[in-house]
Amino acid sequence: MVRSRSTKLGPTGALPPLGRDEFARRRRQFMKTMGRDAMAIVAAAPVPMRNNDVEFAYRQDSYFHYLTGFDEPESVAVLMPGRPQGDYLLFVRDRDPARETWDGRRAGPVGARRDYGATDAFPISDIDEILPGLLEGRAKLYYSVGHDREFDQRVVGWVNRLRAEAKQGRHAPHEMVALEHVLNEMRLFKSRGEIERMREAARIAAAAHVRAMRFCRPGRYEYEIEAELRHEFARWRADISYLPIVGGGANGCILHYRENESVLNDGDLLLIDAGCEYQSYASDITRTFPVNGRYTDTQRAAYEVVLEANLAAIDAVRVGNDWNRPHEVAVEVLTAGMVKLGLLKGRVPSLIKSQEYRRFYMHRTGHWLGMDVHDVGDYKIGDAWRLLEPGMVLTIEPGLYVAPGTRGVPPELRGLGIRIEDDVLVTDDEPEVLTAGVPKAVAEIEDLMSAA
Repeated sequence: MVRSRSTKLGPTGALPPLGRDEFARRRRQFMKTMGRDAMAIVAAAPVPMRNNDVEFAYRQDSYFHYLTGFDEPESVAVLMPGRPQGDYLLFVRDRDPARETWDGRRAGPVGARRDYGATDAFPISDIDEILPGLLEGRAKLYYSVGHDREFDQRVVGWVNRLRAEAKQGRHAPHEMVALEHVLNEMRLFKSRGEIERMREAARIAAAAHVRAMRFCRPGRYEYEIEAELRHEFARWRADISYLPIVGGGANGCILHYRENESVLNDGDLLLIDAGCEYQSYASDITRTFPVNGRYTDTQRAAYEVVLEANLAAIDAVRVGNDWNRPHEVAVEVLTAGMVKLGLLKGRVPSLIKSQEYRRFYMHRTGHWLGMDVHDVGDYKIGDAWRLLEPGMVLTIEPGLYVAPGTRGVPPELRGLGIRIEDDVLVTDDEPEVLTAGVPKAVAEIEDLMSAA
C-alpha cells in the first residue's frame, strides 16, 4: 500500500519562499565538509540569449540557488570556512537606477547582506581585484568546471596570477575539487522545506493534467492541450520544468516528442508528459488517456499492463531496497504483459535476460527528482546500486511503445504509445506518491472525461 498527501493552499503563491536559515544550514554543511583550508567559488548562470538582443527567461543555476537563494545574474558566491571577517561573500551587480528602470530591481551589495545573509558583499565589477587575494593561502579550491567556459577562464587566470607571484611568497590553491562531489549528495536528500515545495509542484502539475483531460476532444490540436497545461502552471506562479510532450496517436511512441502540432483523432490515445517548476523545485508527470474519453478493448489491455507495472514499481520504493529494484519489478510485469498481448513469445526470465523487452520498453523506470528534473545524485556507490533512504525523491515511469510499422506484432497494437509516471518520496514507512492528484485508473479517467 502506498500513501498520498496533498497540500492545500489559499491564494496563488501562498507557500512562502524558503527562509534564509535553510540556505545558511546548507552552507554550513558544505563548508564543514570542505575543511578550513579550502575555498569555494560558485557562479550564477549566465543570461541566455534567445535572438539578437532578446533574452530567454532567466533561470538561476541550481547549485548557486541551492547555496544562496539569490536569483540575480552576474553574481558569484565565495565560501571561506574560518575567515574571521565572514565566511560567506557575494559579488553582485551594483545598484543602478537607470538600468533598474529598464530591467528591474537589483539587491546590490547592501541588499545581498541585508536580505540574503552574506557576511560580506561587493560589486561584481570589483571581483578581479578582490578574488585573487581571497584565494591566497587556501590549499583547495572547490569549483565546477565546464558550466561556463568564459568564467572558467577567469578562475584559471586568478589562480595563475597567484602562481606567477610565488617568488613573492604568495601561494595559490594546489588542488581543485569539483564542488558537485559534495553538493550532489547533499541535494539528493530533501529537507522538510524542499519536500513541501515538491508537493506543491506535484499538486500544480496534477491539476494541469486533470485540466487537460477535461479539455481534450477529437479535432483539437496537441498545442491546444499544451496551452491548457501552461495556463494552469502560470496561474500558480509556476513554470514548465521541461518542454511538455503532448503526443497523440503514434506520436506517443516518440519518447521526446516536442512538435505538439498534430490534430487529435477520435479513437487515438494521447500521451502527456509535463511537469512544472515551483520555487526552483520540479515535478514530472505522464498520463496516457483516450482522446474521446473511452479506451478501446485493445488500448485498455495494453494500458492495464503499464499501470500494473507502475503500481508494482511504486510499491518497491522502500527503504532497504536498492535503486534498481523498482526497475526490475517494472520489467518483470511489463515483459509478462508483452507476452500476454502477443508482442513477445517465450519464457519471461529468458526474455528479460536477453533484453528482448527493450523492443517495446527501451528506457529505465525512473530518475532522481529535485531542483532539476533529472536531478543530481549517484545511482551507484562503487559497483553496487545505492540503497533507497528517506528524503530521496524519484520518478516511476514504466511504458510500452509499439511504433507504427513494427513487424511480427498484432496490427491493432501498432502505433500505441503508453507511459504512466509519478513522483515518489521515500519515507520510513510507505512510499508517498506526490502526484496522486491526477487519476490513472481506467474507470477514474473515463469518469473524469465523461463529466467534462
